[in-house]
Amino acid sequence: MQLGINGTGLVQKASVQAVIDDAERAAADGFAHYWLAEHPTGGFDAITTLALVGARVPNIELGTAIVPTMPRHPMALAGQALTAANTMLGRFTLGIGLSHEPMMAQLGIDFVKPIRHLREYLQVLIPLLETGEVTFDGELYRSEGRFFQPPTQPVPVLVAALGPQALAVAGRLAAGTTLAWVGAKTVREHIVPVIGDAAAAAARPSPRVLATLPVCVTDEPDTVRASISRGLSMYGKLPSYRAMFKREGVDGPADLALVGSPAEVADGIAALAAAGVTDFAPSEYCLSTQQRQQTRALLQKIATEV
Repeated sequence: MQLGINGTGLVQKASVQAVIDDAERAAADGFAHYWLAEHPTGGFDAITTLALVGARVPNIELGTAIVPTMPRHPMALAGQALTAANTMLGRFTLGIGLSHEPMMAQLGIDFVKPIRHLREYLQVLIPLLETGEVTFDGELYRSEGRFFQPPTQPVPVLVAALGPQALAVAGRLAAGTTLAWVGAKTVREHIVPVIGDAAAAAARPSPRVLATLPVCVTDEPDTVRASISRGLSMYGKLPSYRAMFKREGVDGPADLALVGSPAEVADGIAALAAAGVTDFAPSEYCLSTQQRQQTRALLQKIATEV
């Protein structure tokens, strides 16, 4: 399993320079990848930001986790992704997802037929990212076009998928999945078998499984978990995540966070690897400088050992 860093905690700053600085440190510290999310109504574009990062920061994979699909036509997203990839020389991975019905409602977008949307979206997006051409006539999308230049290197696509239908679509059409708020038990018993079977049936390579969870090395775990419960409570209200909490046998986000001593955090990361996670990109959720230093030191140690 390769270790990276999830920089999504910086998104609310809406500062390109802050993300560049964070990614530079991740690369200097030896991490394999760096990921950034995009909030549908946040006004901070993840792909544009990573294109600027890619021009400044070498030797690290950069990816979105995730960009919501419904606000962007797949041909427009493909063009933006390929433009960004030009700055990264094969280091860019596009993570996409449906997002959530309440977030789409803020944009006035109806969250209808989400699985059909996802399937047709990928059937337009992926050919463009692989060949620069598409001809597709579906129920929701009808697209025909050819980009000015074919991609010099295909841009791989990861799909945020939790339910069995979305995982099956991701396994058949994409390079893998990107997960948030999913524990080791659920990865082992649900995520990996469903997406793996779908990929095998489509004669595709074994899927990549990227996971993100909050991580903090601390001797005050109760304090950190209480902060997570307060600050990230919205995730516990979203149906798709609640279903994963139920599968894992936990109550909410704080129960899935990897918080505690160095040994406890390391064991949690090892459990994810054993469950089938191929890439882990923790979000460093720390309340003090000491916690940040301890957490980064442990993650660096693990990254050099895997």
